[in-house]
This record gives sequence, C-alpha cells and structure tokens, in this order.
Amino acid sequence: MDTTTVDSIKQVFNASQQGQIHFGQVIAALSAAGVESYLVDYRAKQTTYHLNNDEHLTLSMAEAELQIAQNFDATVIKGAILGAQQGEILYPQFKLISMDAGCVGYVVWIAGRHVCYFGRKGEQHIEHFPQ
Repeated sequence: MDTTTVDSIKQVFNASQQGQIHFGQVIAALSAAGVESYLVDYRAKQTTYHLNNDEHLTLSMAEAELQIAQNFDATVIKGAILGAQQGEILYPQFKLISMDAGCVGYVVWIAGRHVCYFGRKGEQHIEHFPQ
C-alpha cells in the first residue's frame, strides 16, 4: 500500500477516534482513498481497512473505558446509528453506546453501502446507508 493511502487512512482513523468528523465524512474520505470495507473489532481493539485491490491496513484502537455487554440490543444500536446519521453522536460516544449494547464489532461495506453490527452469539443488525 502506498504511503499516501496509508497516511489518508490514518488521518481519517485518528479524526474519527477523536470525534472530529462524522460518519459521512469518514465514508467519503475512505472511499476516496480506495477503501472498499473496514472491520472494527472492539475485542481485539483494532480496525482493519481493506482496499479494492485486496491490500489491507490494521490500526490499533485505544483501550475502551467500558466492558462490552453480554447481551446484544439492536434497538439501542439503531438509536445510536440514527444519532450518528443526524450528526448528534460522534464516534467516541457511538463506540461506548454500541459496546454497552453488546456490539463486539462491525463491518462497514462502503462499496455495498451498509454496515453489519454483531454480538457475542452471532446476532446481527444490518443498517443500510441513508439515501
């Protein structure tokens, strides 16, 4: 992966982790960098970005202040998603809400325009990007 792409992804990752940009900005910037999808793994504390040429980059996330709940609550996750879509919730808060709702991670399918959130027992919630 070339250094320009790596730098672009790292810049988006850091800005998102710090709550400086909203989800729509994340998607636009990653798409422009050639990212096809990315996997957030709260348990491993890492995010892996996949390019459309199958190259990937894995970045470490900071230690969370919260333990992931045992039970998956899609209703709470849907509420957090709506808040993020409306620009009311930025990533640091979204991360805490989703972990408290039992989300262990998610895959953002930029090319497919949806996100799949999952729980400890294989539960899933799929959210399509707004039109």
